[in-house]
Amino acid sequence: MADTHRINFEPVDIEMEVDEEETVLDAAFRQGIHLMHGCREGRCSACKSYVLDGEIQMEDYSTFACNDAEADEGYVLLCRSRVFSDCTIELLNFDEDELLGGIAIQDVRTRVAAIESMTKDIVSLRLQVVGAYEFKPGQYSDLQIPGTEEHRSFSMATTQSTPGQVEFLIKKYPGGRFSSLLEDGISVGDEISLTGPYGSFTLKQGHVLPVVFIGGGAGMAPILSLLRHMSETGNTRQVHFYYGARTAQDLFYVDEILELGKGLTDFTFVACFSESMDPPPFGPITCEEGNVTDVVSRREPEIRKSEVYLCGPPPMVDAALELLEADSTPRDQVFYDKFTSPAFE
Repeated sequence: MADTHRINFEPVDIEMEVDEEETVLDAAFRQGIHLMHGCREGRCSACKSYVLDGEIQMEDYSTFACNDAEADEGYVLLCRSRVFSDCTIELLNFDEDELLGGIAIQDVRTRVAAIESMTKDIVSLRLQVVGAYEFKPGQYSDLQIPGTEEHRSFSMATTQSTPGQVEFLIKKYPGGRFSSLLEDGISVGDEISLTGPYGSFTLKQGHVLPVVFIGGGAGMAPILSLLRHMSETGNTRQVHFYYGARTAQDLFYVDEILELGKGLTDFTFVACFSESMDPPPFGPITCEEGNVTDVVSRREPEIRKSEVYLCGPPPMVDAALELLEADSTPRDQVFYDKFTSPAFE
């Protein structure tokens, strides 16, 4: 049996136990402690922290997330760190209000309720939960690839208003281990194991700044979840939503977005087309030509005075982060879950 050690987190004065066989992040999930995190694969740096005291070893991580010089100084990625003594760790990125308000990780059984094509490469997968599944709007889950021990991570598009059913919006990739099964391999009634929730892409309680959503591709899912949640709860924050697509044929859920917007404050939805400005078949919406980040740069000169939520392909997220940094947007006003390469979907 593996030894167990204690970790003290500074500057928040929270303690927890961790076994040598589990990562620090997994131990936190197990005990309902909501540490900031993103990819959980050592690639995004969201969980980067600093070891003040103790023996910690990292394994299988990207030097883009934590370079050799940082590792030598004592920086670690909690999702890839195992401890071999009692430790003190300084959290560099945390939300004090949410640290002890996270939802414990759940393993639940689901059955496929519906599979529906939304565009030529985006599929809606609806799962009927056997029992109950608690999560916060904007979070994501791991879905097990049927017949294997592997999983893939996808964001929920629904809210707790439909507790018995969860919707995922999944982009199909050639050769994708999970997404390719949506065409031939997964059928209505099949069982799929789900684990979660994960992620920090959630609206923060008590915050009042205007909200800017920037999405693309399957990044529609968590943003739609947040829009649905804001509408259901009567949230009064100003909302601007920019969605990047190649052409009008890559848009979906526009009618519902516009309907949700009627109940939101100063709501604006802007479709950003990188290839074609053909009029979209969804009625009166604002359309702009160019990549979504170029459009945001033109239309949001005061974006640093907003909270910004990013979800989409990694290149889009990287470009948006560069834009926000150039505009001096405070880091604690920027939220995103950055997944790994789509080649692994």
